[in-house]
Amino acid sequence: MDLNLNRADYLQVGVTSQKTMKLLPASRHRTTQKVVIGDHDGVVMCFGMKKGEAVAVFKTLPGQKIARLELGGVLNTPQEKIFIAAGSEIRGFTKRGKQFLSFETNLTESIKAMHISGSDLFLSASYIYNHYCDCKDQHYYLSGDKINDVICLPVESVPRITPVLACQDRVLRVLQGSDVMYEVEVPGPPTVLALHNGNGDSGEDLLFGTSDGKLGLVQISTSKPMHKWEIRNEKKRGGILCVDSFDIVGDGVKDLLVGRDDGTVEVYSFDNAYEPALRFDQTLSESVTSIQGGCVGKDGYDEIVVSTYSGWVTGLTTEPVHKESGPGEELKINQEMQNKIASLRGELEHLQYKVLQEREKYQQSSQSSKAKSAVPSFSVNDKFTLNKDDASYSLVLEVQTAIDNVLIQSDVPIDLLDVDKNSAVVSFSSCDSESNDNFLLATYRCQANTTRLELKIRSIEGQYGTLQAYVTPRIQPKTCQVHQYQIKPLSLHQRTHFIDHGRPMNTLILTGQFSFAEVHSWVFFCLPEVPEKPPAGECVTFYFQNTFLDTQLESTYRKGEGVFKSDNISTISILKDVLSKEATKRKINLNISYEINEVSVKHTLKLIHPKLEYQLLLAKKVQLIDALKELQVHEGNTNFLIPEYRCILEEADHLQEEYKKQPAHLERLYGMITDLFIDKFKFKGTNVKTKVPLLLEILDSYDQNALIAFFDAA
Repeated sequence: MDLNLNRADYLQVGVTSQKTMKLLPASRHRTTQKVVIGDHDGVVMCFGMKKGEAVAVFKTLPGQKIARLELGGVLNTPQEKIFIAAGSEIRGFTKRGKQFLSFETNLTESIKAMHISGSDLFLSASYIYNHYCDCKDQHYYLSGDKINDVICLPVESVPRITPVLACQDRVLRVLQGSDVMYEVEVPGPPTVLALHNGNGDSGEDLLFGTSDGKLGLVQISTSKPMHKWEIRNEKKRGGILCVDSFDIVGDGVKDLLVGRDDGTVEVYSFDNAYEPALRFDQTLSESVTSIQGGCVGKDGYDEIVVSTYSGWVTGLTTEPVHKESGPGEELKINQEMQNKIASLRGELEHLQYKVLQEREKYQQSSQSSKAKSAVPSFSVNDKFTLNKDDASYSLVLEVQTAIDNVLIQSDVPIDLLDVDKNSAVVSFSSCDSESNDNFLLATYRCQANTTRLELKIRSIEGQYGTLQAYVTPRIQPKTCQVHQYQIKPLSLHQRTHFIDHGRPMNTLILTGQFSFAEVHSWVFFCLPEVPEKPPAGECVTFYFQNTFLDTQLESTYRKGEGVFKSDNISTISILKDVLSKEATKRKINLNISYEINEVSVKHTLKLIHPKLEYQLLLAKKVQLIDALKELQVHEGNTNFLIPEYRCILEEADHLQEEYKKQPAHLERLYGMITDLFIDKFKFKGTNVKTKVPLLLEILDSYDQNALIAFFDAA
């Protein structure tokens, strides 16, 4: 059975956060439901559809930004009480809009995530989790990394209260009271949690979505967790912001509804299979912050209701666009449609007249001597994340109104990579990197009505600084917001939980009069995905993997001592230089010692070998394409060519596209081998920069054994 869904836009509120829209329970099966939504203006609005128009049930006054909206009520009854989290306060409303609760929590930070189960309230700020029962404090937990979402297994099915925290360090922390019962590692930073089928089936099945677009199901049992299935993000779609379970196909089995930050809405069906299969997908122009299955537009027609970043509430409904009807009914529908069009025309004319009036008023006031021009404010939703698959950073900028242009400026050398979804026109300006540390100036001019722009960059490890994005929307008077992103010294390293301890490791040891907080701040400065605040305890160990080379790093530090181990000498060299520089800034005297393992150099060269060989072969094939095409035109066929050359011609477009997507890839690998060569001898106190041209000659006529022999002999 094919799934055909038609889009219907209902209304627009202010900018919305993740999980701030819900459908109130229906009075009867497949009757229309009310939609309740909270926005950044602090307004809670509840509305229903009547004759194709959105009619408000209630609307609150503006206030603090609403970060979460959940439904609650007495267990085993319809969940129709509305709870919102704004700042550090929880407010409760009835379905008619009467406020019955105002609870000021003792959290010092703003609430980021919330879950409600009967009289139990589970809250989390950035690092703090709190459990309240009847507004009385019960349990507390301080997380080692940022908490993105919180949920509790259903108390009707599970004998005890079991909260689960989705933490930025790729871990689900399962709590018992104020303690961690155990941790579940997931394949990416989890951004959203939901009970499978809305009730967790046996009460233990938990869905998770990650910021790099993976989806999975894990069973949370009392003894140990069990991963049931996982869907990789093969199509390189956006991160998952919201999930829901609802039978949109109508086969009696609940489907999985998924909303992503690139605007993709997906429906996964189970079809008697163990793992869900993608049944339907549609892309909206902006990120999907909330998703719910239900019935809103018309009785009897199920739909997927989503809210987007800029506040649109949109339905993807099973109601057909063209209605089949009798002759008399056709006239009635046409008349209804005509009335709607006339109403919209009237509304548009009124808005145009109002805009004209306000523009004239602004022009007159701007000419007076007492004129004051206010800078219009606008909201920017940005995300700067490292992609493990291609060792690049993804910068996503989303604005509540259309983007005019984005200027990218960097004081460190970076490469801009092509993004298929990006339709903006890019132009580069020349930079004088020697006099003003300006390595990149690029302008992206967006097409009309573009509210979301995605860029990809690749940095060079050891070169660190700041990337700045100047975002200018299409609003008057012209205004711009600047957003800054740190390119860290070891920018291509990603947190992991396990490393191979059997590899040949180089060790860097720092000792001195520094505190635990100071050494943590240095590690935070050097490496991505390190929590801003020092973790609890006296000593901490973090593991990292280089996404480009697959080398690894172990970092263990405490007050007065830091030990760093890596199978790549260049990683140790970068850490030594940066950490000593940071300590000097703070006037702290460091004692630095290191142990270099000669075997690690050969090991690193072997890790680089397949990548280098592949890139050299790709470059060679691309160089041959033009000559082979000329031969093909001259001879009229390719029969005379050897199979290898015929294959290159057949795959010419694919090869050129791949080569274009990886600018300076070969140069980057050459640079890493050169750095490895220099760093190896730097630790021995020898300067070998004069031998670099000879090394590059060997790389141009690459042979792995010859390269290893050169490293050994130098």
